[in-house]
Amino acid sequence: MNLLRFAPILILTAGTALAQAPAAPKADANKPEPPAVIKSFDLSAIDKTADPCTDFYQYSCGNWVKNNPIPSDQTRWARSFSLLRERNRYLLWEELDAAAKAPKSPLQKQFGDFFAACMDTAAAEKAGLKPIQTTWNQIAGLKDAKGLAALLSKLENQGTPDGFFEFGVSQDDKDSSQQIAVLYQGGLSLPDRDYYLTDSPRFVTIRAQYIEHLKKMFVLGGDTPDQAAKEAAAVMKIETAMAKASTSRTDLRAPENRYHIYTVADFEKSAPAFDWAVYFRSIGIGHFDTLNVATPPFFKALSDLIASEPLDQWQSYLRWHVLHGQATHLQKAIFDENFDFFGKTLAGQKEPNARWKQCSSLTDEALGEAVGQDWVKQNFPPAAKDSMDKLVAALEKSLGDDIRTLPWMSDATKKAAEEKLAMIRNKIGYPEKWRDYSSIKVDRTDLIGNLHNHAVYERNYEFAKLGKPVDEKEWGMTPPTVNAYYNPSFNDINFPAGILQPPFFDFTIDPAVNFGGIGVVIGHEMTHGFDDEGSQYDGKGNLREWQTPEDRKAFTTRTDCVADEYGSFEAAPAKEDTPAQKLNGKLTLGENTADNGGLRIAYMALLDTLAAQGKAITDKVDGYTEAQRYFIGFAQVWCQNQTDQASRQAALTDPHSPGKWRVNGSVQNFDEFGKAFGCAQGKPMYPVNSCRVW
Repeated sequence: MNLLRFAPILILTAGTALAQAPAAPKADANKPEPPAVIKSFDLSAIDKTADPCTDFYQYSCGNWVKNNPIPSDQTRWARSFSLLRERNRYLLWEELDAAAKAPKSPLQKQFGDFFAACMDTAAAEKAGLKPIQTTWNQIAGLKDAKGLAALLSKLENQGTPDGFFEFGVSQDDKDSSQQIAVLYQGGLSLPDRDYYLTDSPRFVTIRAQYIEHLKKMFVLGGDTPDQAAKEAAAVMKIETAMAKASTSRTDLRAPENRYHIYTVADFEKSAPAFDWAVYFRSIGIGHFDTLNVATPPFFKALSDLIASEPLDQWQSYLRWHVLHGQATHLQKAIFDENFDFFGKTLAGQKEPNARWKQCSSLTDEALGEAVGQDWVKQNFPPAAKDSMDKLVAALEKSLGDDIRTLPWMSDATKKAAEEKLAMIRNKIGYPEKWRDYSSIKVDRTDLIGNLHNHAVYERNYEFAKLGKPVDEKEWGMTPPTVNAYYNPSFNDINFPAGILQPPFFDFTIDPAVNFGGIGVVIGHEMTHGFDDEGSQYDGKGNLREWQTPEDRKAFTTRTDCVADEYGSFEAAPAKEDTPAQKLNGKLTLGENTADNGGLRIAYMALLDTLAAQGKAITDKVDGYTEAQRYFIGFAQVWCQNQTDQASRQAALTDPHSPGKWRVNGSVQNFDEFGKAFGCAQGKPMYPVNSCRVW
């Protein structure tokens, strides 16, 4: 269970699935083309008509943005993340396709059969609604609301999605050596609570479209139009009530807002309409006397809702979440209607990913540390891992130097920060010990059955952690993933092999470009340990104040500057009757702080590296100084196009800023950029006053 603990460098919003430029294969194309080579430094992407001191993003990315429209099966198209993600997915497909046809080991047989079951669309069409009919029959047999707890536990024991809430095991925020039971809000189908609660014309329209989608899906499930309308109304009523009771994403960024320890007895009293004793006893988890109820208002409201809403309303709600949770794996009519609303309407995606893309990604999600073993052997040699270890060490030194020279921080807090930095664990490429998936039954002819078996495996894997020592070597991403993250409770940085490839990391390129690419990524993740959220955890991963009161006040003044600055940036322009969408500076604060810190400390590490090589930051390559190549290399990581719908959705749900502001927001807060490009102070990218935390 994530509980917002991980701080990835990129989160893909709902409906986003990245693919390979320039043209996306059609949805029925199951034989992909080999991916194009990705340049680490692309001179052709640069728009030399733009002034780098006015809009550095336009200067670095303008021609790429103009010449790379969003493919029809995408909502966001990014020069580095999208292209590398698609290259990795193609290499993954080669492995999976070969394993499905001629496996060479039991491991390959397992993930090859999983992939083959996913690719068998004829089987899904033939099965119709049969894969969910047994579950629907169980829901129909519910006699009263008191039986909800027993039914939910039964569904989850079968691996069936049911909505309602999240229950699992996570580290105790205030004692990271302990793993405790955690309850967390859930139950919504739309991307965010604002979709249910905001009364602007855009959201009113989306809610009307959602109700129509619900009706169509229930009709496809066998309802008459009148029955479908009643069921849709029930779902909307319950989900809206859950949205009202949900804590906002912005508020959940504060650790204290998601940490509330209850005894089981006291919690049961606070939400009495749900039979928690039956649920906890039947769900298959060990005994516990206390738990973290991350969002208490949600569970109080859920209890009131259970007590007030008729039984048939809950049956409709559960029927919907079973159907919705498996819609992408059922027959084509259901898949298409699901995509029409969640892909086209909400995200602006014109057509689905090709089936090979869907199945490659799904297999990686389900069996990632099985698939990843062969992938790593082919695509991440030991030399790459050694080079990354050296880069990380260089960035650690730079961050340490930065901490020691901060003018606003006292010696006592600097000492605590240095101690935390020294305790950060570095995970590079792939796990030291691979997970064992041998207990998961995989049937080559039953995709949904495989997914249910996998869901039960994952649930049991998490439940088994209760009361056990924390496995400090565990990973939260699979090896082919193009991403990275910091986990405050582990106090570790994690870089899957998938992102340690060109254009982020290239043996053949000059140091400036590598430091502008993977160097900033490393610095970004390290800085997360010291952003507004991460700085509340100590080196052992415990939620504990380690700054002096005066330093915390000075720190907050600086993070407020960043929040206000980014809150003034435009995420999506005004369009017809829809007003412009601003970024949420509070929601994106941690990521923006990490971007700014990562850019600064990677630059410091570059200076040290060049000096050790007898080179200077003013040396030129292809007409640009190393300093300029550093900043352009950084900016070109974030070149992107995005649909208007996805941009607006991301502004509400994604803690990351869009590419333009990840670039311009960071460079305008770092004086070395203005110096590198000879900007006059006072220009937009070289302001007189700027924000700085680290």
